[in-house]
Amino acid sequence: MPSFDTVLEADFVEVKNAIDQVSREIGTRFDFKGTSAAIELKDKEITLFGDADFQLQQIDDVLRNKLAKRNVDVRFLDVGKVEKVGGDKVKQVVKVRNGIATEDGKKIQQVIKGSKLKVQAAIQGDAVRVTGAKRDDLQAAMALIRSELKDLPLSFNNFRD
Repeated sequence: MPSFDTVLEADFVEVKNAIDQVSREIGTRFDFKGTSAAIELKDKEITLFGDADFQLQQIDDVLRNKLAKRNVDVRFLDVGKVEKVGGDKVKQVVKVRNGIATEDGKKIQQVIKGSKLKVQAAIQGDAVRVTGAKRDDLQAAMALIRSELKDLPLSFNNFRD
């Protein structure tokens, strides 16, 4: 049976490179001199540090530009709330999404079931495997998933004939 996997995973090498570029830019930009502006990556969380909300917004803009230049979809970013750290410093945690959540997996299943295509979808951990008898049906399912779930940066891999 031909099949493919629908996954939600960012290219973490490119994310790390973008973070390094943002860190270098923070060190060289005049408006960040003498401030506590910083960015760091731990596991799958990016933490932005700054003196004010405005500074965090500037760092976020630079991060989004660097990610876009490196072909990493900014829809992977899950921005958290701004927190006070101490004194007048603030921080913001930005999570990098990895893996399809169960409710998103169920949405994908419902879209495929409602489409009347001759394919089946099964949730397997943090991916959704779609199987069908014909390659054309699978390609139609890919197009359908892309058009229905625009808010998720989904990709398709493990295509088997």
